Amino acid sequence: MSGTATHWQNVWTTKQPEEVSWHQDDPALSLGMIQACALRRDAAIIDVGGGASVLVDRLVERGYVHVAVLDIAGAALQTAAERLGPLGDDVSWIESSVLDWRPVPGLFDLWHDRAVLHFLTEPADQARYVEVMKRALGPGASVILATFAPDGPEKCSGLPVCRHDSASLAALLGPDFRLVEEVLQEHVTPGGNVQKFQWCRFVRV
Repeated sequence: MSGTATHWQNVWTTKQPEEVSWHQDDPALSLGMIQACALRRDAAIIDVGGGASVLVDRLVERGYVHVAVLDIAGAALQTAAERLGPLGDDVSWIESSVLDWRPVPGLFDLWHDRAVLHFLTEPADQARYVEVMKRALGPGASVILATFAPDGPEKCSGLPVCRHDSASLAALLGPDFRLVEEVLQEHVTPGGNVQKFQWCRFVRV
């Protein structure tokens, strides 16, 4: 197991989901942006770094039938799968680093990532991330990215992050993707602190 995988596995085996700073009881902003994508209920959705997030619950409840959750920590996926029970039988649970993942080309209609990309601080890793994303997505697919904003935290879970605004995210994704929506969010952590996030929604052109 890599050092990164060990770190996140340790997080998810020593803390409850509601104890981590990125926890949300209600992923309202994610759901709003997903709704704006106007996807069919049989569209293929991948939640990158979804971990123990309740977003997968909400998507299944809304009738989406092809949902996948990718996370480097198997313990996080297990937490989500156990919480969903039989409702999660049709969810694809993928234990992998996004950088090592080999998706079926063009399979997904939506790529959702809340707070994974900003942990990639090296340009080579960022480029690899975009390469994997492009392989996973079909024509006209949507991308929802949420990272710490330029005035957001410099670290999370003891790790350095690379903060972004809409311009840096657009430059990273390149001309194959068009920015269609952006939102600045002040996320209040379970401990009462405020973390500033940059959200962007792109469409593959």
